[in-house]
Amino acid sequence: MDSEKEFQEKMRRLGTLVGELDQVPGGGSKVAARELVQLLMDVHRSGLERIMELVIQSGRESGRESGAPGGAIIDRFGQDPIVRNLLLLYSLHPDDLETRVAGALDSIRARLRKYDSRVELISIHEGAVQVRLHTSGHARGSTIKDLRSIVEGGIYDLAPDLTSLTILAPEEESSSGFFPLQKLLINRAHPLAVQPTGVDGAD
Repeated sequence: MDSEKEFQEKMRRLGTLVGELDQVPGGGSKVAARELVQLLMDVHRSGLERIMELVIQSGRESGRESGAPGGAIIDRFGQDPIVRNLLLLYSLHPDDLETRVAGALDSIRARLRKYDSRVELISIHEGAVQVRLHTSGHARGSTIKDLRSIVEGGIYDLAPDLTSLTILAPEEESSSGFFPLQKLLINRAHPLAVQPTGVDGAD
């Protein structure tokens, strides 16, 4: 089984290839390739959706109308670092974006306390997340950059499908090496259209 790191690398590679496909000059081969990827995505989503339905159904058949055992398994799917990204790719994650961002911020706050810093959510609107990083008066340069990386990493870990992330901090310069899952999500209205994404408000 792939490690989380290996899985993330494959996701990045997949995003790169989908992006390259979108840049290929028009023609029959390009159309066929786009339809092939779209069909694979649709088939995989249907299969995953059915698996989750069967898990819930199994919980109900065990004698609990609420399907509690199945629901607990679905929750575990949503927490697993590999499975949750797969569910997010197909818009099947059990938690919505707001819930996942809130969970990420709770985890980040615990880490930032060691640096006498904190983060607050300013807004979430149509997948765009804006937060403010508050640092101690002693934080400068590379320290602020490290704190921003903690915030970025923590949020993208649980919400890689957000469309943009803006971090307001004492120093606004930031470079991100994170790969938002949103780049892989397929626009249903326009098959294989790679969604625009950005960090710190840049699309």
